[in-house]
Amino acid sequence: MKDRPSYRELDRKLKQGREAAAAGRIRLLEPDSILADLLDLDYLVANLPKDLPVVFREIGPGDYRGQRPPKKSYEQAILGSELLAFRWTSRVFGCRMYFKFTVKGENLWIVSLRRDRGK
Repeated sequence: MKDRPSYRELDRKLKQGREAAAAGRIRLLEPDSILADLLDLDYLVANLPKDLPVVFREIGPGDYRGQRPPKKSYEQAILGSELLAFRWTSRVFGCRMYFKFTVKGENLWIVSLRRDRGK
């Protein structure tokens, strides 16, 4: 189905991500890269656990910019998981952002969280 993910499916995935973030079940797929991107924003990484649930409330299904159907991860930790990418203007980060994540089991896996590069 080329129309996947649906609005409803995206809404559900965002809710799952928000719940995992609120519970502190946050994993970084490539920590060095993600942390470097956050430092480029002059963002205090220690604030991520408290800010991520707010970030998830900023994003809606209409901000989805991933492939249809979503790409599946080849990375061992999240092998086969669907990757969901969003672009939006964030009040938390104070700029246009790009966020790619998946929820596997109980955990939110951050694949990319950075300033939008406009691609």
